[in-house]
Amino acid sequence: MSATLRWLRARADNVAVALLAAMFIAFMLQIFARYVINYPIGWTLEVCLTTWLWLVFWSSAFVLTERDHVTFDLLYLIVGKRMQRIFALVSAVAIVAGFAAALPATIDYITFYKIKKSATLHIRLDIVFSVYGMFAVAVIVRYAWHIWRLLHSDRPEPHDEAPTV
Repeated sequence: MSATLRWLRARADNVAVALLAAMFIAFMLQIFARYVINYPIGWTLEVCLTTWLWLVFWSSAFVLTERDHVTFDLLYLIVGKRMQRIFALVSAVAIVAGFAAALPATIDYITFYKIKKSATLHIRLDIVFSVYGMFAVAVIVRYAWHIWRLLHSDRPEPHDEAPTV
C-alpha cells in the first residue's frame, strides 16, 4: 500500500475514533445527567444517534477491509477457484450496478433534506445523511476496482479478500 493510502487510512481511522469518542462521551453524559443529577439532557440522544449513523457508514466505507465484513460464503467455499472468481465478479458487478443505479435518487433525497433540521441541535439533515452518499460512492469505487482486479489478474482471488457487503 502506498504511503498516501496508508496516510488516508490512518486519517479515516482517526475520524472513526473521534466519532466513537464523541458518542461515548455523550452517552456517559446522558447517563450521568439522567440518573445522578436527575436532569435529562435531550441533545445527548441526538448526538449519540448521529455519531452512530456516521460511525457505521464512515467505517464501512473507509475503515473496514473486506475481511472485516460478514460473509455468507458457504457456496463460495465449496466451488473451485475459477467458479469463485466468477462468483466474485458477478457479485461485484451486481453491487456496482445496484449502487450506481440508486445513486442519483440517493443524492437527490439527501439534498432534499436541506430544508429540514434535526429536532434538538438543529443540524441540517442533508449534512447528517450525507455520510450515506459518501458510503455509496465508496462502495461503487471499491467494487469497480475489485472488478478491474478480477479481470486483469492471473492469480486467483484469495478468499480472505473476496468482497462482500
